[in-house]
Amino acid sequence: MGQVLFIVWRESVEALLVVGILYAWLKNGDHQARRGLPYLWAGVAIGLLAAIALGAALIGFTDVLSGNAQDYFQTAMVLIACLLIVQMVLWMKRHGRTLKRDMESSLQKSTQDGHWWGIAVLVALAIAREGSETAVFLYGVGFGQSGHVDAAQYLAILIGFGLALLTFYLLQLGGKIFSWRSFFCVTEIMLLFLAAGLFEAGVDKLIDMEVLPVIVNQVWNTSAILDDSSTFGFGSLIATLTGYRAYPAGMNLVAYAVYWIVIYLLLRRSNNQIAQKQKAASRPA
Repeated sequence: MGQVLFIVWRESVEALLVVGILYAWLKNGDHQARRGLPYLWAGVAIGLLAAIALGAALIGFTDVLSGNAQDYFQTAMVLIACLLIVQMVLWMKRHGRTLKRDMESSLQKSTQDGHWWGIAVLVALAIAREGSETAVFLYGVGFGQSGHVDAAQYLAILIGFGLALLTFYLLQLGGKIFSWRSFFCVTEIMLLFLAAGLFEAGVDKLIDMEVLPVIVNQVWNTSAILDDSSTFGFGSLIATLTGYRAYPAGMNLVAYAVYWIVIYLLLRRSNNQIAQKQKAASRPA
């Protein structure tokens, strides 16, 4: 439940950020700009419908598959969810600082050209992107694999969205404690650990299907300190949010190390690209 809550919370905040930027620009603009508000809400509706359609398609596709095909599909979705989280973190690192300026520039061009549907498309794509990522993430952590969503999961979704609204409101206050930069910095770290948990879940499935070797059946046993075998226990929550294993196989440790090495190299490359971009922008024309 905690993992679902976090995913919905984080993705909803990003979606609210996009809508908030566009709404503020259109609402506070001139009469011409305010004409784009209905198209803004139309884009939100289209984006939400696209995300819901993807979620329904994922669950429906699972019902069609059976046996090994279903196992492979579910494993692929877990690993795709992991990749999407990492990609999202890298994208936000590269574009987070200029997101507001880039979106307002695109809006200004649409209003000047009278292309109101361009605003709807811009919002729909943004919402559909966040919504589709949420659908894949939720599927990756277990939604749809049993063919239904229980009451606890619905509650987690509602709480996550409610917390997102509260977070967005607090961030809009502009306080130093709840600054956007701090928010994204902290949640990026949490997302990378969440992706590690999904990656380990995918590795577990591949080991069970004998696609990957075990190497060593059990390297250690720390279940006496923190047990991850209970479905609703604290250890299980830590396992899903970080990739922790109380009694990991050798392949689990190798995969976990490889994951963080790759993350380190990707972040280093991203930071170098940002530094080079800033250096080029600071040079006199």
